[in-house]
Amino acid sequence: MDMVESPVKDLWRIFKVMAEFTQGFEELGSIGPAVSIFGSARTVENDPHYELARQTAKEIGSSGFAIITGGGGGIMEAANRGAAEAGAKSIGLNIELPMEQKPNDFQNISLSFKYFFVRKVMFLKYAHGFVVCPGGYGTMDEFFESLVLIQTLRQASFPVILMCSDYWDGLIRWMRETMLEKYGYIAPKDLDVFTVVDDPKDVAKILVDFRDSKGKVGFEMPEHMKKNPSQPPQVE
Repeated sequence: MDMVESPVKDLWRIFKVMAEFTQGFEELGSIGPAVSIFGSARTVENDPHYELARQTAKEIGSSGFAIITGGGGGIMEAANRGAAEAGAKSIGLNIELPMEQKPNDFQNISLSFKYFFVRKVMFLKYAHGFVVCPGGYGTMDEFFESLVLIQTLRQASFPVILMCSDYWDGLIRWMRETMLEKYGYIAPKDLDVFTVVDDPKDVAKILVDFRDSKGKVGFEMPEHMKKNPSQPPQVE
């Protein structure tokens, strides 16, 4: 089987990617301060994690933030539901999957993406913080990606909040004892870029304090990569 695709097909794919970026920028550019909430799509409505996510989103929404989720069920539905109950903008960034994800009914702004990486940019670009509820691989991916971007100074540092301490205790212990102390693969300060919280009111306070301090959001270029306008280009 020939795995090489034609240049024409690749070119059209570029246009499709550009169209998704354009749609996202147009729809989200004016939403104001927002918080992205992540968690498992498998969480059922009577699960305590569902109610915690709903209450947290409601508290954050009542504090003047829009809520962004992946648009699906479980924790995403709970967060969009809490946002809607607070009268806040309730945004779902839905993804087209082989096993179709059904958008939840609590979005008042709904976007659909084919490309995961475009969707990820939208989660990050307009967020004043991440709230990470219990979840699986996708949730871990978003959590660790945010840590990498902050650690490498590619993302302006913003609150990354883990909800439900008993869910995260084992992972954080492994990060501290194995990644940091045993192997030295992270620095001590790398464990300070996230906070573990159990109370929705505490989550909202962290986010409000960051917003009121005029904390930077969005992508930030590392200092060593920024062009210095006072220095003429070097000619070799």
